[in-house]
Amino acid sequence: MSVFEDLTQAATSVLEAVGPSVVRIGRNGGRGCGVVIGDGLVATNAHNLRGDETHVTFADGRLVVGTVAALDVDGDLAVLRVDTAGAAPVNWSSEGAATGGVVFVVTRTAAGGERVSFGMVSGTERAFRGPRGRRIKGSLEHTAPLPRGSSGSPVVTLAGTVVGINTNRLGDGFYLAMPADRDLQERLSSLGSGQTRTRRRLGVGLAPAHVARALRRSVGLDERDGLLVRVVEDDSPAAAAGVRQGDLLVSLNGAALTNADDLFDALDGAPDEVRLGIVRGTEELELTVRFDTAQG
Repeated sequence: MSVFEDLTQAATSVLEAVGPSVVRIGRNGGRGCGVVIGDGLVATNAHNLRGDETHVTFADGRLVVGTVAALDVDGDLAVLRVDTAGAAPVNWSSEGAATGGVVFVVTRTAAGGERVSFGMVSGTERAFRGPRGRRIKGSLEHTAPLPRGSSGSPVVTLAGTVVGINTNRLGDGFYLAMPADRDLQERLSSLGSGQTRTRRRLGVGLAPAHVARALRRSVGLDERDGLLVRVVEDDSPAAAAGVRQGDLLVSLNGAALTNADDLFDALDGAPDEVRLGIVRGTEELELTVRFDTAQG
């Protein structure tokens, strides 16, 4: 059997195994795709949703309304409660994806039809930005072509098991997917049970370190690495702690802040009370920031 015949047979098998579990998300052709992960549950990307309800189109053409069970906006994940009517959930891979491995992508088009493509895993441990700018780490990169509106669709092995959820288009023929590892499965399980995940936020708008250095230099102050506060949101943890516009955030619980990722990483594992080091003009200060426990 030729390589092309092998691929054709593999693609057919993958489509038969996974196709019925792939759905279209959204009205009038939809915004993206999703996968059935359990009885009455569909997973998709948070950026595919607008509001608490959305249309879900199944492989048999059935169009129903799904409601959001829970969201993780910063992690770009969502789970919908919807009548799956016996559509089988996808099977997760127990081995994950390795660079060089052959993978398939199954999507559902705006017209409701299925599309399957294949490519290779071109890299792992990649990172990209979620809807609110937080870095999503550990992603796999692949070359299986994706039409627009394919986010939320599965990346599938030759065995028909899911190793990733497509999320981001890099351009030049490369795509990023969140790995369907134990962490992702546990997050989806929590979302499916209605546990919305809200990451800790200071409630500030920031300028990057190079802008902060340039501004300090322009007014005759010593250059410092840090994040310049441009906006402080009303009623935010930062406002309650006394953070002001123009402050330079330089540390959180002793960890240096040189870019926004440092801040996000420090906040993700932070307790309900943290020490925020700031520079205000020439003065070094340490403020105590307290978070509502409902944010954690």
